[in-house]
Amino acid sequence: MTTKQIDYCIELARTLNFSRAAENQFVSQPTFSYQIRLLEEEIGFALFERSGKGASLTPAGAQFVSFLSGMREDLKRAIEQGQNFSAKYKDTITLSLMVRQAIYFLPEAMRLFDQAAPDVQIVPKFQYENGMDSFLKGDADILFTLREHTRQLSNVIVHDLFDSRIYLIAQRDDPLAEKNLITESDLYGRTLMVGGGSPNALKAVQHRLIASGKIDYFNSADHDTTYVNIAAGRGICLAPGFLNDHSGQFAWIPFDCEEHFECVLCTHKTDARQSLASFINILKKLYRDAVAFPL
Repeated sequence: MTTKQIDYCIELARTLNFSRAAENQFVSQPTFSYQIRLLEEEIGFALFERSGKGASLTPAGAQFVSFLSGMREDLKRAIEQGQNFSAKYKDTITLSLMVRQAIYFLPEAMRLFDQAAPDVQIVPKFQYENGMDSFLKGDADILFTLREHTRQLSNVIVHDLFDSRIYLIAQRDDPLAEKNLITESDLYGRTLMVGGGSPNALKAVQHRLIASGKIDYFNSADHDTTYVNIAAGRGICLAPGFLNDHSGQFAWIPFDCEEHFECVLCTHKTDARQSLASFINILKKLYRDAVAFPL
């Protein structure tokens, strides 16, 4: 199987038309059809049903193309990173985190690190799910996570980064946005969005509020969905401060509770690179110096 055949297969799955797919790939239709047929012969099953109207994916073909699409994106990313690496860098450090805003000072840390070690590349890798599994398999050098997720880990060094509290997220014109601190009674009679993979500390607070019987609630699939629901006026939500992108779109008001999140970085015990330690120290210093920064 060649990368060209992969591209042809993905394009035909997208257009379901041999002529259009061949044209988009800048080859003749006979050449395009021949390569698709060779691919099917190699893997041993039909990917497409042919008809006078064009093509349609077989059930096996649909599953196979889904796999190919992911593989092609991974290959493209690997090639691009390899090109960047070979052109300028002697080493690379991959950092896995669930969302961009989780480490607010990451861009500044990368800039400072680039000044100190211009031949080492920092590569953020955003993984909303399965970041821990990826890190443990060695696909990342550093993992941003919560301390509660590191209790059973071995062969890992845990670096304290910062503590983050719980905030209420509401529209900026919401009456609650005028408060400096939100208490449980402030939420009585309101609709609270819960779920979406909440950390344990947040789940504890949500359950306590729901148990009061004075708050309506509904499940929201993930943080982005919750943002949309807040903007649509469907409810309010409690969230870790480290998810705040500081864009000003919503009001983030501290919630009065003891629960908080210990945000940490994990590295592999076997990785003793000085560049790795230097980058982590830069991040730690940025958070230490940001005394008044809301977390």
